[in-house]
Amino acid sequence: MNAVSPEIPTPSLPVSASRHPVAVWPWPIALGLLTIFGLLSALLGQHGVWLALSWAALSIPLIVTVACVLRAWCRTPSVKGGQS
Repeated sequence: MNAVSPEIPTPSLPVSASRHPVAVWPWPIALGLLTIFGLLSALLGQHGVWLALSWAALSIPLIVTVACVLRAWCRTPSVKGGQS
């Protein structure tokens, strides 16, 4: 007879136990709402202050996206080794 010890399941901890998954969503929602506002202001108000608001509202998500992509590019490990 085999004397096999019973396997006790161990609880798996999330990668970042300090952040709740819901804490990730406010920034994407804010950027989405800012994009919607920018598109509507460009569509409905084509002169004056609406034009400036649409440019600003559509530029901010673009700048944030470019900054995040550049940050991710700078963090990539070298081809010779490191994290996979």
